[in-house]
Parts: sequence; structure tokens; C-alpha cells
Amino acid sequence: MPIYDTLKTLFEQNLWANMRLFAMCAELSETQLDTNLVGGYGSIRDTLQHIVTSERSYLHRIQTGQPYPRPPEPPKMSLGEMLTAIRASGEGLVAAAPLANGDQRVIVDWQGTPRPVPIAIFFTQAINHATEHRAHIMTTLTQLGIQPPYLDGWRYFEACEHEA
Repeated sequence: MPIYDTLKTLFEQNLWANMRLFAMCAELSETQLDTNLVGGYGSIRDTLQHIVTSERSYLHRIQTGQPYPRPPEPPKMSLGEMLTAIRASGEGLVAAAPLANGDQRVIVDWQGTPRPVPIAIFFTQAINHATEHRAHIMTTLTQLGIQPPYLDGWRYFEACEHEA
């Protein structure tokens, strides 16, 4: 049975869940990708890109202490580009998680005021943010009559056990 490091496992599960959902969404039609339900972030496509750009931003801040440099209106990404990007940022978070020091802080412009924010908050936000938006996408898939993948911790544990 594998040994589980808590923080690393959380981010390995996050990467696993993102990869499963993004891969499933790569099989959707353009019309399905453009589906938008009230109460979510936007269309499936827009929500996927939002997950990608946000996770990349959190990782960049964790690694460098600086905001991720991006244009105000980032170009639309293809699903292939999103899959590549979400894998890269997910692997980066997995690698960074065990190295995190609870005393690490970065300065953030918090509503116009520079404020030290613990790195742990960026890790927390990365997990919560992705989980919330995956749930939006999964709800939209259900409304389209598509069974979304099971992405919970139990399924991840089962997947890990089958790989061991």
C-alpha cells in the first residue's frame, strides 16, 4: 500500500480530477462546450479556461511571489492547450506542496493595500477553486444528460490502489 503525504495527496487528487474532467470535456461537441447554466461561472469552455488560468496564477504566485503576467483579455485556448496547461500547473502544485513552509508569505495587492498572505492560502484557494468550478461543469453535464465522471476522494483512492 502506498504511503500518502497529506498535502501532496490533495494536489495529486486535484490533478487527477482535473485531468479526468478535462479529458471528458474534450470529447464534447462545440454546442455542448458552449452550454451555460445560471449560477455557474459561464459556459463549460469558459469555466475550463478559468480553472486553467487561475491554477496557473496560483502556482506562479507560490513559486515566485509575483502575480502571473497575463493580458487583461487572455486569448481563448483550445481544449488541447487547456489539457496541457492544467497538467503542467497540476504537476507544479504537486511538486510544490511538500516543500511549502507555513511561514512563507507573499505580498499581495489586497484591494489597493499591500498585504502579506501566507502561501498556505494560495494552496487552499487552488483546491477550493478547482473543486467549486468542477462541480459547476459537472452540474452542466448532468443537465445535458451526460453522466460526469466521479471525482471524489474515494474514487481517487480506488484509482491509486489499482495502479499500485
